Amino acid sequence: MRIIAVDDERIALERLMESIEKAEPKAAVWGFRDPEEALTYMKKESCDIAFLDIRMKKIHGIRLAQEMKLIYPKINIIFTTGYDEYYEDAFGLHASGYLLKPVTPEKIRNELEDLRHPLVPDTGKRVRFQTFGYFEMFVDEKPVSFYYDKTKEMVAYLVNRHGTLCTNNEIMTELWQDDRHSSYLRHLKKDFMDTLKKLECEDIVVQGRGKIGILVEKVDCDYYDWKNGKIYALNAYHGEYMAQYGWAEITNGSLFMEKEK
Repeated sequence: MRIIAVDDERIALERLMESIEKAEPKAAVWGFRDPEEALTYMKKESCDIAFLDIRMKKIHGIRLAQEMKLIYPKINIIFTTGYDEYYEDAFGLHASGYLLKPVTPEKIRNELEDLRHPLVPDTGKRVRFQTFGYFEMFVDEKPVSFYYDKTKEMVAYLVNRHGTLCTNNEIMTELWQDDRHSSYLRHLKKDFMDTLKKLECEDIVVQGRGKIGILVEKVDCDYYDWKNGKIYALNAYHGEYMAQYGWAEITNGSLFMEKEK
């Protein structure tokens, strides 16, 4: 987690950074008294969250937030201010939070647990599946592509089954609505395993006679974390699950019903 804090008053900035570090000890935190220096930094380095004072002499905090979102649209902006009059302007920018000073570690911790753009925790696992929105597979945070487009859909189905060993007939019925594509399915499986072998992560798959599944404990996945009640995953679901695949609507319906509860 990479965080920047901007406040043109030295003591206020020091207190803000101290509170952030207490709330999230593992975060990398950079502080700036000059808003323009913060913008320059953002153009060179990635940033997940920005804590911004609003009334600053050089650049108004609302204006600074606008500039930051042009650089990185999904940055989580959290305003820290002694004034409540800018609340409407702040959320017109889709800010993640609005904290009135004094800012405490507890207030910051509450905001970090409910970000507008949730952050995926770093667990050290190389393979990550994104299921909310459109399905994607990442290895070392780089998207994975396959020789066949249908291979990706097969992988998505395996992920959807949450570790269950799926038979060839099950996979074919879901992907083609019949079981007459055994030769094509063999090509998809080979494409999948060859890709994993090339990336040196074939250990995420378990195979049996005519069966294949994903080893849940070997991967990161927002859907699996949602099922385990992790806050970032609960906040990340906005009504779409593997949106490019019609068969995923059954799971999406279940997710939506649980969210409504």
